[in-house]
Amino acid sequence: MPDVVMLPVQLSPRRLQLAAIRYQSYLEISNYIRGIRANRNSQCVRGFHGGSWLYQRINFPAATTNLKSLIECPVPGKQVVLHGYLGKRVDMGKRMAFVRLTDPTLSQNVQIIAFAKNDSFEKLKSIEANSPVVVQGVVQQKQASSKEKTAAEKDEAKTDCVEISLEDIHPLNEFPKDIIMTSDTVFPAEKRHLQIRTDSKLRHALLFRARARNVLREALEECQLPFVEIETPLLFKSTPEGAREFLVPTRRRGMAYALPQSPQQYKQILMASGIPRYYQFARCFRDEDLRADRQPEFTQLDLEMSFATGEDVMAIIEAAVKRLWSSLMSEPLPSGSFPRLSYGDAMAKYGSDKPDVRIGMEIKRIEHMIPVDLVSKISPLHNPIVEAIKLEGNENPEEMRKFLNSFMDSPEASSFHKNPEGGPGAFVYDSRKPLSGLQPFGFEATWVLEQELDLKDGDLLIIQARKNAPFSGGSTPLGDLRREIHKAAVGATLISSPTGFHFLWVRDFPLFSPITDSEPGQGGAAGIASTHHPFTAPLRKSDVSLLLTDPTKVIADHYDLVVNGVELGGGSRRIHSAAVQEFILRDILKMPADRLADFSHLLDALRAGCPPHAGIALGFDRLVAVMLGKDSLRDVIAFPKSGKGEDLLVKCPSEMTEESLRTYHLQLRDDVVWGENKVE
Repeated sequence: MPDVVMLPVQLSPRRLQLAAIRYQSYLEISNYIRGIRANRNSQCVRGFHGGSWLYQRINFPAATTNLKSLIECPVPGKQVVLHGYLGKRVDMGKRMAFVRLTDPTLSQNVQIIAFAKNDSFEKLKSIEANSPVVVQGVVQQKQASSKEKTAAEKDEAKTDCVEISLEDIHPLNEFPKDIIMTSDTVFPAEKRHLQIRTDSKLRHALLFRARARNVLREALEECQLPFVEIETPLLFKSTPEGAREFLVPTRRRGMAYALPQSPQQYKQILMASGIPRYYQFARCFRDEDLRADRQPEFTQLDLEMSFATGEDVMAIIEAAVKRLWSSLMSEPLPSGSFPRLSYGDAMAKYGSDKPDVRIGMEIKRIEHMIPVDLVSKISPLHNPIVEAIKLEGNENPEEMRKFLNSFMDSPEASSFHKNPEGGPGAFVYDSRKPLSGLQPFGFEATWVLEQELDLKDGDLLIIQARKNAPFSGGSTPLGDLRREIHKAAVGATLISSPTGFHFLWVRDFPLFSPITDSEPGQGGAAGIASTHHPFTAPLRKSDVSLLLTDPTKVIADHYDLVVNGVELGGGSRRIHSAAVQEFILRDILKMPADRLADFSHLLDALRAGCPPHAGIALGFDRLVAVMLGKDSLRDVIAFPKSGKGEDLLVKCPSEMTEESLRTYHLQLRDDVVWGENKVE
């Protein structure tokens, strides 16, 4: 009688069909269920059945201990079962072999010793290195070497005092023979899984990231009035907040979701819903130009507080960040509040709204110190502002000149030469030369500059002109040059790299900024856009009055957290009055009625007695990168996107099929010309 699978009576016709199928292999049944005819390769089938091949790989003994416990509390003679990855085998003749077993965390390993008298010896020799295995054996004390050990070898011996005498070993899968994998191997992005497995620094970054998340959770949930973690939807609607969005089409013709740029509107609605303190580690999506510190999808620590001001939010963040540093970093942050710097002062002193104040090189205005004819030579601008920075040398003018020539010829300096407002002027201070190398300034200006800037031999003086106008944007040409030339000087070992972490708050940003090609704003017709987002409140009573007369002069109640030249995040006190919010959207930003209607849900929530509230969002990926000293976010994300926004491991985004285009009522067009951020 044929061997038939016995089935209960109440089964679907599909399962009844399976009852008549002779059992050949687990894989064949699985493939049949998927509607795929199994490959009846006889050798493959024999492999499945021989020695219960498949059964052993999905039904294996549980580990009786782990390597950490085994090393810390060894019990010689004890039988153990261990899981892990097999290392490279070392044969000692034909009768003995050694191999390292690395635990599943890839952080610890132990030596396995196998003897030919045991059947496991041949099984061990048949298994490729890096394969996952189950090892059964007996713990024994490792024989100490008689040779003298170094201090490092003595420390290693403390954690390598035991070994396992192999009794049995079961492979759970095979590692391919054609892949060479060592701790030094660098795999392409298409093999990210192998890179994570071999790169201990990358694995450490991912574990560190998880610990940082836990510390921040504890800091927020253990407040006197705890924060509540609430998840907000990822399928949102398209609203003009500033950055470009990713759209998700639906099967309803002409209808689409948008992935959220941030949970901004939902968290404000939560404030109107009676949730006093909210937070979440939110996934956010922005279709923007990518670089090392940007990803199209990213994680931010998002929080909001009702009945609160910006000062309240900053105090919470400072406490959380200090707790993070004291828990995970070698040195805690200094006590006391983080320093504050206005946007205007940051731009004037450092040429950046996210300055690295550790490097010094403060900007000085010098147009009143230098001859008018020199100003006209360095810039075509009428009545410009002229600024200067000083890079301190090492009293060696020749070395500084060599560095300057090398930097000015580098690709990093090319954009500074092409500045339409005039390129930079650079001078090496050398007391052996006429006017110490500052001849173009003349006697009087040279003397004033020497006193004002405290110039010494080997110092580099750089001057740059810019328009005599209020600051806008995130940096000035001289601010960018300050950052790049300092980086180059560190790379050339001309100066030492700054150390430590210097946090500060940058405040008093303009509430509105001119629209640019890179920042299209909120889609209004006013020619201006909200500097951060259209829900930020004015700072002072006088700023509220300016909304009616000169919106470009309104200061926002906004605050950015900056550390070492990196903007970690930003927050603000929100507009909680529906009338004020609608006035800004309609009358200042000049949003058309259809776009204004996109915010009706938020306006309704504000009208329902919404309390004053404030919040912040910290870039969590960027925070972890700063803590670990990583230049790229890709070094702290398990599966990052490339510079083109692609995941090369899974090969996405992928082309849409004709069927999916029809399903979502989409049509590809070849006659579309992109320009000026719009379809023409």
